Amino acid sequence: MSQLSHRSTALHQLSARELGDAYAAKELSPVDVAEAVIERIQEREPVLNAMYRFDPQDVREQARLSEKRWATSTARGVLDGVPATVKENVARAGIPMPSGTALPNPKVPAANAPITNRILEAGAVILGSTTMPDWGMLSSGVSSLHGISRSAWNPAWTTGGSSAGAGSAAAAGYGPLHVGTDIGGSIRLPGSWQGLATLKPSAGLIPLDVPYLGRAAGPMGRSVDDIALFMSVLGQPDVRDYTARPYPAQDWAGSIEGVASLKVALHTDANAGSAVEPEILAAVQQVAALFAQAGATVQTLDPFITQDMLDRLDRFWRTRSWADYRELPAADQAKVLDYIVAWCTVGSSFDGAQTIRNFGAIDQIQQATIAATSGFDLVISPVAPMAAFPAEQPMPVVDPLATMSHIAFTVPYNMSGQPAATVNCGFTSEGKPIGVQLSGPVGSDAAVLHAARWYEAHRPDSASPLWDTLD
Repeated sequence: MSQLSHRSTALHQLSARELGDAYAAKELSPVDVAEAVIERIQEREPVLNAMYRFDPQDVREQARLSEKRWATSTARGVLDGVPATVKENVARAGIPMPSGTALPNPKVPAANAPITNRILEAGAVILGSTTMPDWGMLSSGVSSLHGISRSAWNPAWTTGGSSAGAGSAAAAGYGPLHVGTDIGGSIRLPGSWQGLATLKPSAGLIPLDVPYLGRAAGPMGRSVDDIALFMSVLGQPDVRDYTARPYPAQDWAGSIEGVASLKVALHTDANAGSAVEPEILAAVQQVAALFAQAGATVQTLDPFITQDMLDRLDRFWRTRSWADYRELPAADQAKVLDYIVAWCTVGSSFDGAQTIRNFGAIDQIQQATIAATSGFDLVISPVAPMAAFPAEQPMPVVDPLATMSHIAFTVPYNMSGQPAATVNCGFTSEGKPIGVQLSGPVGSDAAVLHAARWYEAHRPDSASPLWDTLD
C-alpha cells in the first residue's frame, strides 16, 4: 500500500491487511494506529456504549511492543500490531466475565481462552472486551449491567446481539478485527443489522474453552478479506476444546474468479418464525440472481425446519437459563433483566420428559438441515426476516413469551455445525443495512468465504456500505 493511500484514509478506517502491509513497509507504526483507534473509541463510546473493558494505557503498551518487533524484524505476522476486540464472554486472564448481567462477583478467569491466546500470539493489539446482553440470550444490546449499546449506523437502532458491542465496534471503526460468539445467530444478526462481513464457522473450527452444543465463536469486520485473514489465526486447534473435530488446512487467502461451477440453493421460506420483509426478500433474491447471471446453477430450496422444532428449541433454552436463574439468591435474581426473567421463568413449567423432548429439537434440526442442504455448494438466504429495530427493545418481537421468531434462518446452522457467513447486500428505504447469509457444508468455511468475497467484489454499489459516512 502506498503512503498516499493510507494518508488519504483515517487510520481507524484501515483494513487489517492494509495495516499489516504498511507496518512491513515501515509506512505506519502500531503506536500511531493505536492512538488513532483510542481517539476513535473515546469519541464514539459516549453514544455507542460498545466496550465493556477498555484500558488505553494497556493498548499503548501492546502497541509499543509491536512497534519494537517490527523495528527488529521479529514481527509475528501480518496481524502484529493490528487492533482487535473480543466479546466479554471470551476469557481474558484476570478480566471479570459478567456475561452482560449486573450480578455481583462475576467469574474471573485465571487463564485466557484459546481465542485470546491466538490473537496475542499473532501480536495483534487487544483493545478490550465488547458488551453483550444478559447471558447472551437477547438479539440486542440491552443489558442489566451495561445499559443499551447502540448501532454505529444510527444510535436509535439496535446493535443486534448477542455480539452487540462487537457489531458496533466493527461498524464504527474501533480497529478492523472483532470476535463474537453465536448459538443462534449472535454473530450474524449484528452483522446483518450493521452491514458487516462475519463468519459463524464450522463446529469446533475455532476452539472454545467452554464448548456447548451449537455454540461457536467467529470473526466480525468490515470486509470478507479481513475476516478471512483473521481466520488464519483463530482457526487453529486447541486441546481445551474437547468437542472439536480435526479439519484439514483451509486456503483462507484464496479467491475464485467465477462461480459458474457452483450449485447454489436459494432459501427464502424458513417455514417458521416471522415472515421475511419485502425489502429484505428482494435484496436476497438479487444476490441469487447475480450468482445465476455469473453462471451458477441456482434452484429454490424448500423449507426444512418446522415451527414445532423452533418452539421446542426455544423452550429448552428457557429451561437451561431457568436452571441458572433459580440458583441465584433473591437479591441477585432482582438484578437480572426483567425480560430475561420473564423469558426463562417459562422454562420452569416443563417437566423432565418435556425437557428431554425439547432438547431433542437440536438433533432434529441438525438432521433436517444437513439433509436439505447436502446437495449444494452454497445456500443463499436472509440472515433475519426483519431489519434493525429500536435500540431499547430487547428483541424484535417484544413479548418475552413468544418464541424467537427472528432466528429461523440462522439457528439451523448452529445445530448442524455448518459454516455460515454474512455480507451486506443492500439497504432498506430507511437506510438500514440488509445482510445475506451464505452457508455451506461442514468444513467448507474457506470456500464459503471465497464465495462471499466474490459477491462482495461484484455486488452493486448500492449494496456496499460507505464506512466513511459513519465518521
